[in-house]
Parts: sequence; C-alpha cells; structure tokens
Amino acid sequence: MAGEKVRRIVLLTLGWEELPKSVSVYGAPPEERLREPVPGVLLQTGGGWVLLDTGFNTALIRDPALYRRFYPTVEYVPVLPGPGEPIEQSLHDIGVDFDDIHTVAVSHLHHDHAGGLKLFAGKVPVHAQRRELTYGLSNHPEPEHNAIVRIDFDDPRIEWRLADGEAEILPGITAVPTYGHTPGHQSFVVELDESVGAGGFVFAFDAADLTENIEHELAIGGYIGVEPEETIEPIRKLKRLAKEKGYQLIPGHDPHVWPELTRHFHDRFA
Repeated sequence: MAGEKVRRIVLLTLGWEELPKSVSVYGAPPEERLREPVPGVLLQTGGGWVLLDTGFNTALIRDPALYRRFYPTVEYVPVLPGPGEPIEQSLHDIGVDFDDIHTVAVSHLHHDHAGGLKLFAGKVPVHAQRRELTYGLSNHPEPEHNAIVRIDFDDPRIEWRLADGEAEILPGITAVPTYGHTPGHQSFVVELDESVGAGGFVFAFDAADLTENIEHELAIGGYIGVEPEETIEPIRKLKRLAKEKGYQLIPGHDPHVWPELTRHFHDRFA
C-alpha cells in the first residue's frame, strides 16, 4: 500500500572503479590504490521499486573516443561488470522487471552515479538537489573537470523532482543534504516497514566512501567548492542522525562493507 515504508533492500554493484585511495581519504599515500564498488540501492515500497543511483554511462566507457574525453587520466579506471547495461542485468539477475522501477533518486551527478539516467529519461521522476543540477548545467567547463558531465543528465525528457535541502522522496525514504563532495550531494535515510521488523539504515554514498571516513572522521579526497576539512561535518551529521535513530551508517564505496551487506540484505529479505 502507498503508506507503507520500505519492505526490501537490495544492494547492486553496478561496476567498479580502480583509483588512488586519496580520492576517498584525503591525504592517503598516493601510491595506495583501491578497487571500489559502484553502488546502487534498490528499495521495494508499497507503490513499487525505487532506485538510488544509476552507475556509469556505459557508452562513455565502451566508445574509444568518448572514453579518451571523459576518462582522460590513467589514474582512474572504470570497470563494467559485463557486456550489457549493469542496471538491466542486475534487475534480471534478481527477478525484478525494469518497468517496476517507478522512482529514481541520485545522490549526485558524478559519472559513476548519474550515468544510467539515460535508461529512465521520459519514464519515471528523478529526484536530486536543485543546487546539484544547477551546477551540473552551468555553462562552464568546470563541472566536467570535476567528473560531472552534461551528457549524462542534460536531457529534456528527464522529469526532475528538485529539492532545496532535506526532502521526503516517498514514505520511508528521505534525502538528507550532505554538501561538499559536490555542491548538491545528498545522502539517504531508509526506514523499514513494521511488516519487516522496522528499523532502518543511513546510506552515506559519497559523503563517506569508506568505513575509516566514518569511524575516524577522515576528510574525503573528492570535494568541490570547499576545503577538505569541511567534508568532515557532513560525516558527523550522518553519524549523529544514525545514532539518534539507532540505524547503521553505510559508506558508499567500501570494498569490504558493500559485498558483505549485499549478502546480508539478500539473506534477510530472501
């Protein structure tokens, strides 16, 4: 029913990115590298499925000329999980029909989070922070230099639902502003329905890539328009929120936590 909160959580790995750890933890040794999962979160609600984040734009990776333009540095290597569209393949693997997704929300517009929006243009509403889209559509080369590329989201068919701060997307799904990583980054609080035991989770996405960002309150390595130390306050905000609610705070790209929780949610909601 429409008033129900979230009944099922499915974590998706929509690819990987091989990069210096310093992208996730400010000041990490430059030679240390990680292979981080690219996250998607699928939520079953009373009205259908909701998808948080959409992974890469596969065309930009598979076309050599586009790859050279949008991935110009050898330090960052995007990795796709297979030959098709990661979202479509992930849904097929878990037995969810693509057309059952009725709402999409993006944490921010970086290429590893907003690249799959092409699949939803003209089909379902897409939630984001207004200041994020304003930055992304600014007629200036800076966003692309910061890995926010118009080709992913500058589509007149996208039905934007823009928020100015905290916003309820649907019952049990709340967007929480965590600006810093990008000008309009948002994290999400997910509350489970009483029918599945209630409780909930806080998904940091790129406000905190790794467990150590959270546990040791370490600044993230990717930020736009702020100083590195300013990225610590959104982490503290999410920690306070999670503590108040008694929810687990989940980092966005942790190569150990993400697969472990993927299995946990699979077993819990099977």
